[in-house]
Parts: sequence; C-alpha cells; structure tokens
Amino acid sequence: MISQLFRRKKRKSGEIAPDEIFLDSSNLPKFDTQQFEGRIEKPIGQNTIFFLGVFFLLVLIIFSVKLFSLQVIDGEKYLSRSENNRLKHSVIFTERGVIYDRNGVEMAWNTINEKEGEEHAKREYIKSSGSSLLLGYIGYPLKDKKGNYYETEIIGKDGIEKVLDRKLKGENGLKIVETDALMDVQSELIIQPPEKGKNVTLSVDSELQSFLYDSINDLADNVGFSGGAGVIMDIETGEVIAMTSCPEYDSNIMTNSDDNNKIAEYIFDKNNPFLNRVIDGLYAPGSIVKPIMAIGALNEGVIDPYKSILSTGSISIPNPYFPDKPTVFKDWKAHGWVDMRRALAVSSDVYFYEIGGGFENQKGMGIDNINKYMKMFGFAEEIGIDFLEEAIGIIPNPQWKQEVFGEDWLIGNTYHTSIGQYGFQVTPIQAVRAIASVANGGEILRPLLIKNQKTEILSKIEINEDKFQVVREGMRDAVLEGTAQGLNVSFVDIAAKTGTAELGASKKMVNSWIVGFFPYREPKYAFAVIMERGPVRNTIGGLYVMRQVFEWMNQNRLEYFEK
Repeated sequence: MISQLFRRKKRKSGEIAPDEIFLDSSNLPKFDTQQFEGRIEKPIGQNTIFFLGVFFLLVLIIFSVKLFSLQVIDGEKYLSRSENNRLKHSVIFTERGVIYDRNGVEMAWNTINEKEGEEHAKREYIKSSGSSLLLGYIGYPLKDKKGNYYETEIIGKDGIEKVLDRKLKGENGLKIVETDALMDVQSELIIQPPEKGKNVTLSVDSELQSFLYDSINDLADNVGFSGGAGVIMDIETGEVIAMTSCPEYDSNIMTNSDDNNKIAEYIFDKNNPFLNRVIDGLYAPGSIVKPIMAIGALNEGVIDPYKSILSTGSISIPNPYFPDKPTVFKDWKAHGWVDMRRALAVSSDVYFYEIGGGFENQKGMGIDNINKYMKMFGFAEEIGIDFLEEAIGIIPNPQWKQEVFGEDWLIGNTYHTSIGQYGFQVTPIQAVRAIASVANGGEILRPLLIKNQKTEILSKIEINEDKFQVVREGMRDAVLEGTAQGLNVSFVDIAAKTGTAELGASKKMVNSWIVGFFPYREPKYAFAVIMERGPVRNTIGGLYVMRQVFEWMNQNRLEYFEK
C-alpha cells in the first residue's frame, strides 16, 4: 500500500516514465500513425551507411580523375584556350580603290572618317553633276547595337561601284587585340595586312560629261521635258567619253547622308532619278533610224541614191473596208522632189515610207528586211557594255504585233516602222553605236567605260563603202541645209540626223533626238542626245543641247576636234 501510494504521488508530481507505458495490439489502433503516434524510431541500418559511403567515394574519385585530366593531361591546351579568351580578332578595313576620269580627275575617293567609332574610310564623290548614275554608290560595314560589326565589307550598290566592286574593294586585314580583365588594350598583332583596292580609270571626261548633263537639265527645266540623256563615243575604240542621264540622284547623299526624306524623294520621284536612261531607257527613235533605212535600201537594190521621189506632204493608200476613205500617211511637210541625200537632209517621211513599204511603182524593203538591217546595226540586241543591266528594245514586226495586239500586220505598220514609230524602241547607247558604225564603215563596237581597254569589234557589216558614204553625205547636208542646221559651226564639220517621235494616241508629247558624228571627213566621235517627253509645239530639243556642247568643247576641248 505504501508503495502504491508512493507511485501515485510520483505521477502527480512528474512525467510518466517510458517503462510505465504498456503497448499492445489492443490499444495500438487508438493512435494516429500518420502523425507518428504510437511508433518507435528505427535506427539506420549498417548496409545503408555502407552504400552511402561507397557513393561519396565514387564521386570523389570521378572529380579527382577529371581534375587530373584538366590540370595535367590537357592543362597546356586549356591554358592556351584561356589565353585566347583574352584575345579579340579585329578587322582592319581596307582602302577602296579610287575612280579617275580619263584626264586623271578623281571621281570617287576616300577620306578619313571622323565619325566616332568608325574605322573605315568615308567614300566621297565628285561634286559636279552628271556622273552619279555612272559611278553609283556604296554601302558601309554594318554594326549591331553593341558596336560589333556583323557586315565588314564595303559593298558597291549601283553603277561602276557595283560593276567593278571586286576590283575596287580590295581585301580587309585582320589583327589580334590583347586586353586585360578591364578590357584595356595590352598589345596588338597584325596577322593579315589589308590589301588595298585597285584604282580604276574610266574612259569618260568628267567635265565634258558634267556640261552635257547641265545642258540637258537646263533645257528640261526651261521647256518642260521630263528628262533626257546624252552619250558621246569614240568610233574607233568604242570608248565612251561622256554618258549622262537626267534626272539623277546624288551619290554623296545615297552613300553618306542620313537624310531619309531626300532619299525618299528620289524613290518617289515620277521621273525616276535611278533610271540610267542611256542604257536602260527605251524610246521611240523617230527619224534617227533613217540613215539605217537608207543603207538597207541601197544594199537591197530597192532604190538608186539619185532617184527622186515626190513628197507632196502625204501619201494615200486604198482602205479595203471604206473605199471612199483612203488611209493617209502624212509627211511633216511637203518637200517636193527629193533623192536619198536630200531626203536624209530634210527628213522626208514620204521618201522613207516608199522605200520601206513600197508605194505605186516604188518597191519597198518590206518589214522583214527592215528588221534584218536594224538588228544588223545593233538595235533590239544586247550591246555588251560593261554595266549592270541594259534594255534590249523592240523592232516592230508581224509576230510582235500578233503577240501584243492579236492583230495582223498592215502596210501602214511598215510605213510607221520605216520612220521609227509604231512601237519601235531603242536606247541611246544603241543609237550612238549604230551611228558610230555608219561613220566608221560598218564596224559594230562594244562600248567601253574603262580607258585603254582593248577594242572589241563585235561584227563587221559587209556593205560597200560607197553606200555608207551616200548616207554620210546626206547627214552632212542635214547640217548644211537641212533639219540640223543648228550644228553648222565654223570650228568643226559635223554630220547629224534629227528625230522627233510622237508619243501616245493624243500625240501631245514628243521625244526629241539628235545623233551624228564629227569631224565629218575623218570621223572620230559619234553622239546621241534624247530629250524625253516634251510638249509637241516646242521646237527646241536635242540639237540645242549638242550645239551648246560643241561650243563648250571649242573653248575647253579642242583635242576632240583633231583626228
């Protein structure tokens, strides 16, 4: 009793000892085993401890082996890689080749770029007008937002800069720059020096070209032409000494300016300052094809050069559908009796209607022969100039008409083709080459833009010299007493042929041409000028431009008048 009492008192005063708890299967369900009630912790087994130790030992061994490999076996390799992590490969920009004109005048060159962060030179272009479409423009290397170059080449975008890009650009160099942890440069090592681009000397005379452009531009502004183009070519070598197109963009703006408004103005200009009209512009030639028509007619035996044809101002042919309403083909005026030389001088349409399509007792060449001779003189054919693209042009023919209009060919179509109308389209460079071949006796040359490049005669027209001479005399008469009298100057003898091509159904606008060669007796240069889309009532055109050019040459370039 005393012991039981003692135990009761002890419970009241202290905690229950573990050995006083009795646990059996009867009271076990009363405990929440999920909360670890009624459970006794079990000690970790020896096997678990063993396998855990083995795992950590394996990890230690693997790390030790890898560390040994990195530091001992491959240590030298990774040391070199670590060193290179501090080395930066940097581009050394090359200097682009300079473009000169035939007289050694710089037309495109390089200046040190003062703009912060730019390592390449700045490209500059001649300030005088008239050369931008020939020279083109370039695009500079490009950087990302962090200042790293992702495009390291200077790229030609248009003109000579694009055509001769590989020659002009050279090769960039490469250097290694060593920096410390603070990115301060410790040393530099050039491992590949830059190779400078090659210089290029063009065949053009930049001052003559600029004056030609200004004359075209001034006339366009004063009279209302939408633009124009001019080209002068050496008839013996094929070298182009002037080639300009109006309007034009400014190469300096396209290359160096951030003025997006000005560039947008170029892009949306309806007169298209990006079009090189000399090579890519297509125009109805009008009467400038008459010298080719005359040579073809003589060679085909269609007419004797001394035979005269009466021009009363028009010819009429029966209309099979309306017999009482004949179809009338007008001359630009009544010329009276004209032989071949006179017909060329006064540009008689009636004469060329008849030798082209035939009329009454006069036999005509026919459209097939017209096509043959026009192609023989380089129309509707590639000229092979060292440039980007070139327009081919069109010589109207029955197949072309059927494909375009779904209609049969009529005699009136032959008449109009004979005077350079009715879908006939040529480029100024084709026109000047054709006239050059008239002047040199039938050699079709490849026009060249690089000075002293090897002359290429693409073909030789096998027609007797006397037939060429008849046409040359007719073109000289045009200057002495015909449609080109404005070029009858005292300081050089010129032979020329004018042309006026009516445009559109309303015929309210015209293209005004002048082509020719000089000096007359010993020809050296041929020329072609087109004034584009001017008012029909205007009487001033391409001839006026060339008169100004000849006057300028007399003051500044007498050497072009000497054989």
